[in-house]
Amino acid sequence: MTFEGLHILTQRADFVRASSARRERTPGFDLQARVRQDAEAAGIRVGFTCSKKVGNAVARNRAKRRLREVARLELPEHGRDGFDYVLVGRREVTATRDFSEMRQDFVRALQRLHS
Repeated sequence: MTFEGLHILTQRADFVRASSARRERTPGFDLQARVRQDAEAAGIRVGFTCSKKVGNAVARNRAKRRLREVARLELPEHGRDGFDYVLVGRREVTATRDFSEMRQDFVRALQRLHS
């Protein structure tokens, strides 16, 4: 599954591998990033997750929509080829935080992860 050149993570194993990689916390969400091995390194892959701690189904879906849009807007420019990124929603904040601040948080988190 793809959107705008980004491949969407769907397999649990990919999320588990990303969870043990580098992390960066932001006020609106957590970002996990993993460098893939040479054999699987083509393109940018991204996944999204929001647990029940984020809220009810409406809040989780809204949070995931916002995370998807942040990734769609910023990853093609600021992401790196050969990386898996997982955006994890945070309780009450992801669904309500100002969207422009979330975009800035995402870009700063990517810069810190890649430095």
